[in-house]
Amino acid sequence: MDTYNILIVDDDREIVKSLGKLLELEGYCVYRAYDGMEALDMLMREKIHLILLDVMMPKLNGLSALMKIREKNNIPIIMLSAKTEESDKVLGLSMGADDYVTKPYNTAELMARVKSQLRRYFSLGAAAKSSEELLVNGGLALNKHTKSLTVDGEEVHLTATEYKILELLMSHPGYVFSAEEIYDRVWQEQAYGVENTVMVHIRRIREKIEITPKNPKYLKVVWGIGYKIEKL
Repeated sequence: MDTYNILIVDDDREIVKSLGKLLELEGYCVYRAYDGMEALDMLMREKIHLILLDVMMPKLNGLSALMKIREKNNIPIIMLSAKTEESDKVLGLSMGADDYVTKPYNTAELMARVKSQLRRYFSLGAAAKSSEELLVNGGLALNKHTKSLTVDGEEVHLTATEYKILELLMSHPGYVFSAEEIYDRVWQEQAYGVENTVMVHIRRIREKIEITPKNPKYLKVVWGIGYKIEKL
């Protein structure tokens, strides 16, 4: 793929304008929306590869738009917010965001995060060509070519980050990964204080693959050490 289409969603037109110019200089094709409803309409009309989504917006706020998007689409979504509380970040991640950046953001860091999300999402298929395409464990079947998961024959929708975490764990059944190891391999960034971020994604995966998430069959916590997929 030569050009990625990025949708910026923010009611602050100056932010949309400046961020759009920055992305265009990086070679991306930029689409713009100024509230959540416009964003949903844009997704119906255009092929979007990544979304930068503001939280506080009129008509339909960012979190509500995020939930709507996740009903049908697993493309990378980076939340942008002036809220800096850890609880706000955890909430955004738990609702399906792949990353969360607080304003004012460092533009170089934001561009690095955009590239990281796109690389992670679109390199999965290429990685599958060099290894077995299907990972099966019990009732879980993860197709590395189509980036899809079925649980007991029923398709389950994962975000790009959830997919990458599950692929890592299912590729090494029984192996216990620390939160830092998971973050380092999936986010491909140095890990500092990442326990909450990883924990939120693990909880979301568990809710999707387990019949009883509080008594999991597959995705287990090894207290004080990390997480593993039980070998079945």
